Amino acid sequence: MRKAFANAVIARGHESDLFFLTGDLGFMALEGVRETLGDRFINCGVAEQNMVSVAAGLAQEGFRVFVYSIAPFCYARPFEQIRNDLCFGGHHVCLVGNGGGYAYGHMGPTHHALEDCAAMSALGLHVLAPTFEDDIAPMLLRFSGPTYLRLGHDARPKGAKAPPYSPWRQLLAGGGGVLAALGPLASLAWRVIEPLSEATRPSVWAVTELPLSSIPESVGTAIHSGLPLVVLEEHVSQGGLGMQLLYNLTIKGINVQHFQHSYALGYPSGRYGSQAFHQGECGLDEVGITSILTSLQMI
Repeated sequence: MRKAFANAVIARGHESDLFFLTGDLGFMALEGVRETLGDRFINCGVAEQNMVSVAAGLAQEGFRVFVYSIAPFCYARPFEQIRNDLCFGGHHVCLVGNGGGYAYGHMGPTHHALEDCAAMSALGLHVLAPTFEDDIAPMLLRFSGPTYLRLGHDARPKGAKAPPYSPWRQLLAGGGGVLAALGPLASLAWRVIEPLSEATRPSVWAVTELPLSSIPESVGTAIHSGLPLVVLEEHVSQGGLGMQLLYNLTIKGINVQHFQHSYALGYPSGRYGSQAFHQGECGLDEVGITSILTSLQMI
């Protein structure tokens, strides 16, 4: 999604109030952004805490600022500066974390972003987790106030067209329950579930914004009727989509009778590998999704 993000910024490069800061990252990806923005593109070096404070200062002067880095260096290392400099002032700064979840696989836990959505939601940032590359341009139009954009990998079925953007989108109809997935995992679920019978498979929903502000009526109705709810997220269970969704259903008085939650388990084997390796350990790959559906008799 990094290329799609760069293209979306380039398309808006004529907007004179945009600034772009990078923490000495983005080589072979952001050159077009640098050429388009000129002096409004700044390499702040490996100094993420300072970079966030610089972004807050620019925002204070009326600019809208993108701050780009590998995800954990974007939200974890400068956590205090995000809280104090961005959130207290409500500044128009979008933190762009490349490689959400286990995307930087073999580089190990220092490069993984497993609790980012919860941490940023807790501070009051608007969290955006695109499912498809197509989501990024419309998401940037929604950029207002402190924002966190979590970039991942578009895994949609070959040749499939992404539906028009919405925080909740139904990718597949199904009569067997509801499957809601955060960001790119929805595109993977779409690919796995599409060949199954519509009568027994779950409806598949892509959820791309946190905190949750609403739940589609059809989702609430299906769950209220007793059908299973499955949630997938490459994020820890605490504070992620599963917990936020259950909270919203509870305050609406909707009882969830059958709930299956697959999420980032950390490092069950104590080993590090590719993103696919870690997804497999957590049941967040094609095998894991199929196993869930089998256990719920959706296959």
